[in-house]
Amino acid sequence: MNKHFAKEHTPCQRWKRWSRKKAGIFLSLHKQVIIGVLSCSMSILLLATPEETFAQSFKTDTVKELDLDEVRVTGNLLPSTRTAVLPIPVLDRSEAVAKPLQSVEAALRLSPSVDLRERGSKGVQADISIRGGSFDQTAVLLNDVDFTDARTGHQSHSLPVDLDVISTITIEDGTAGLGAFAGAVHLRTDPLRPTYLRAELSGGEYGYGYGNLSGAVTHKRFTLFGAGSYRSSDGYTQNTDFRNYNAFLRAGYDSPRAGYFDGQVGWQARNFGANGFYSLQYPDQYEETRTFLTSLRWQKRVRRLSFESSLAYRKNLDCFEMVRDDASQIPFNYHNTDHVGVSLRGDYRWIGGTTSLNGEYRFDHIYSSVLGDPLSSPRKVKGKEEAFYTHGKSRHTGELRLRHIKQIGRFDFEGSAGGDFYATGTIPVWSLSAGYRPLEGLHIGLAAVQSMRLPTFTDLYYTATGYISNPNLKPERAVTYRLRGSYQKEGWQTAAELYYRQGRNIIDWVQRSAESEWESLQMTRLNTLGVEWSGGYRSDGFLQQATLAYGYMWSDKENGDYLSKYALDYMRHKATATLGVRFLRYVTVTLTAGLYDRNGRYIDASGEPTAYRTYALLDGRVAWERNHLRLYVDGNNITATRYCDFGGLKMPEGWFTGGLVVTY
Repeated sequence: MNKHFAKEHTPCQRWKRWSRKKAGIFLSLHKQVIIGVLSCSMSILLLATPEETFAQSFKTDTVKELDLDEVRVTGNLLPSTRTAVLPIPVLDRSEAVAKPLQSVEAALRLSPSVDLRERGSKGVQADISIRGGSFDQTAVLLNDVDFTDARTGHQSHSLPVDLDVISTITIEDGTAGLGAFAGAVHLRTDPLRPTYLRAELSGGEYGYGYGNLSGAVTHKRFTLFGAGSYRSSDGYTQNTDFRNYNAFLRAGYDSPRAGYFDGQVGWQARNFGANGFYSLQYPDQYEETRTFLTSLRWQKRVRRLSFESSLAYRKNLDCFEMVRDDASQIPFNYHNTDHVGVSLRGDYRWIGGTTSLNGEYRFDHIYSSVLGDPLSSPRKVKGKEEAFYTHGKSRHTGELRLRHIKQIGRFDFEGSAGGDFYATGTIPVWSLSAGYRPLEGLHIGLAAVQSMRLPTFTDLYYTATGYISNPNLKPERAVTYRLRGSYQKEGWQTAAELYYRQGRNIIDWVQRSAESEWESLQMTRLNTLGVEWSGGYRSDGFLQQATLAYGYMWSDKENGDYLSKYALDYMRHKATATLGVRFLRYVTVTLTAGLYDRNGRYIDASGEPTAYRTYALLDGRVAWERNHLRLYVDGNNITATRYCDFGGLKMPEGWFTGGLVVTY
């Protein structure tokens, strides 16, 4: 085996031996590991690029062991990431179990790279922003498939997966390609074990209830796993009740001749009271969303060539009422969006490195009561007696990009160039990066990336009382520079990063005065400078984990003084900490704390511009686990802090829940 594989720059885990599990390949998807001890009998490894190899399914009963040189193994044939440097880890399943996390949004809140702004709790609705970008500037990927909503970033994170099926969450900042102006949130799902069944029940204050059933089955080269859940609450204040349903299924099949097939399908339904979500003047707003998505990915290697293709579809229905259950009110914001995405990628490995050619196409269409061009014949909204889609719009976009990767000793280099195509023009995109590993566990990376984003349908066409749209908006563009260093040794790890983004044609909703309407405005530039640091220690002893993270960010603006709804309301200072201990053998106690200081202002109930207040949150979990059973009690906002992520929207002042998990 070739020793140079061990010099790959990506951080990884060390395995002592093959797992001898039927679904070993499926469980290793998107993970990189070092194997220092291998059984004498094993399968052949298909040597792909110097960056990654594809481990085929195997089975062995031999127990004799030999010490071998290190070799990296991954369950992904091709490098799936589009970012120029290493993705930023946010969550790993092995660490998430002990934390007081009940939703993807709660996990993202702990990352210094993410500004999570919630309108309701327990994942009802939240906006995800990366390093000063808006929620519309963030792409969302599920298992390497882009499901970003073209209508609004409010709906991009509406994915039918619960935290129990998510294996990792990463952030890709500075991503060349369509949509990911500021970066991308990437969620990956994997089964807990090759074959298992898991059930969870929990309940608590405000009529909260949650039930989840998930499991997997593996037979030879085929693995199937899925999950279904129901979450509800009566609400922590007036008109904040919700009912959420999720169903998700993923299957993988490794064919010796045809290649690897990875399919997923999911459905989500949300009904929730939206107290003041979009206007404090209307406390009785109400919203229903329905999301269906599916995708199929294929990977195959033929000698020096490697191929990957994907086909994806997503439908999102959104029914919004300004006044809940009031038939006398005019129906408001009814949307029906469809997304189709196709991608094809080929890699060629040669003495000069690995050269890739990638092409993507996406089609987005919307029927709406307000967004788009007027329809010649209105279409009825299903399930609503007097509601009609009166507008519609569609658009075609594409991308073609050439990429090359080369590793020379301890150095690695990457470069890409291409273009993003849309109806009225073409925008060039490119990326350059270099990495250096001076010693084991230490990696230093430098990158520059140009990215872009097309305006959403809401940016272009949303017009209502108090809001003025702008159909002449141009695509946003940015160049992001990153310098990152990370170090790992045994249980210790630390990372620091400096970034600078030069944004052009930035889109935001602004208000020039307290009496004026909100306008969809295009600023000429917005530059963002930030620094982040994280560090910590993890072990299997009494001290399970102790981590600290801090992020600071600054943005400037070129235009005059006005009230910004999104672009200038960024998280200026953010500090988070986690402390977890295990005692009495089966008991763990974990605390997470955060300090948040937001830049910007909002209009309060009296109509006056008000600056955001700095606030601190403290969450905790006490858990007992033995064999197949785990019991836990969670406390969120234990100190009963009064705070808001959006001006005037009150968040819960403390919420206690408890539950049990049974896994076989």
